[in-house]
Amino acid sequence: MPRPTQTPAINKAFALDALANHQIRLDGRKPLDQRPWSINFYAQPEDDDEAGESAGDSGTASAGLGKVDVRLGKTRVIANISASIVKPREDRPYEGLIYITSEMSGMTNQSYIEGRTTEDEVLTTRLIEKAIRKSEAVDRESLCILAGEKVWAIRITLHYLSDDGNLLDCACMAAMAALRHFKKEEVEVRGDEITVVSTSSAMSDDYLARIEFSSCSLRFGNLQHKASERAPMQLAIHHTPLCVTFAYLDDNNLILDPSHYESSIATGCLTLTLNAQRELCVLSKAGGTPLAKDELMRVVRLAVERVRDMTKALEDALKADEKIRIIEVR
Repeated sequence: MPRPTQTPAINKAFALDALANHQIRLDGRKPLDQRPWSINFYAQPEDDDEAGESAGDSGTASAGLGKVDVRLGKTRVIANISASIVKPREDRPYEGLIYITSEMSGMTNQSYIEGRTTEDEVLTTRLIEKAIRKSEAVDRESLCILAGEKVWAIRITLHYLSDDGNLLDCACMAAMAALRHFKKEEVEVRGDEITVVSTSSAMSDDYLARIEFSSCSLRFGNLQHKASERAPMQLAIHHTPLCVTFAYLDDNNLILDPSHYESSIATGCLTLTLNAQRELCVLSKAGGTPLAKDELMRVVRLAVERVRDMTKALEDALKADEKIRIIEVR
């Protein structure tokens, strides 16, 4: 459990008075202002062996894909995507697998204890699973290689580095940015023969052990194709769900993107997961101040506008990275 923290009554009274009488929060924001986003993708490493050749043939074309560093103010989350070939579930032989794991250390916030899972971490992971898996953001059928035999397993690993409030929104943005940025190796199936078109110049023994199976024969792409001939493929993503969190400091004061301190004095929190198409994917409200129907619809309308801005920020970051990253040579 996190260390119990006590908020001095005078500090809470000051924050509520500033918000009620002056419409300003302790960090200088207006009630419905959101902290600035920073989305940075990991750089593509340079090829030192053959600097004169094109990056598409260098074997580093897909390096750095699916790794992103997202910051919402001082809240910071790093997301990393990895993929492996596994056997599908027996009840869903045509669908790939998606796993979501998180790592939170004692350095994330002083209220967390190293090695102990907190309720906030469990709730954050569950809501991200609902936002990504339950809303079918990723087409899992497109991850199927050979029905009933082999499918792609996509693992999303979230590293929580700093929690200055609203960790859920930052983690969801990081997960979706990494999924949109990630590219998997192309797989070619001819009968019972599978060719993995790898963009890696060397495949480790551990990776070889993971993708071998007895019912089919495997040949590796480095013996057949170059990375410039078969570029890695993007995941089939239906939509981009993003989380927007509101907090009520009392029955009347609604704020967007609460800080860690504001969350500690809030009487209730409401998280909406939406996409740019105005589709409501998840609504989460665990206790707190009861909301009337009109108030709930007002919050939904506010969240739709914020999600559009967040989606634009993500699209701009992806386009900027696409201009400087070499994936293939045509």
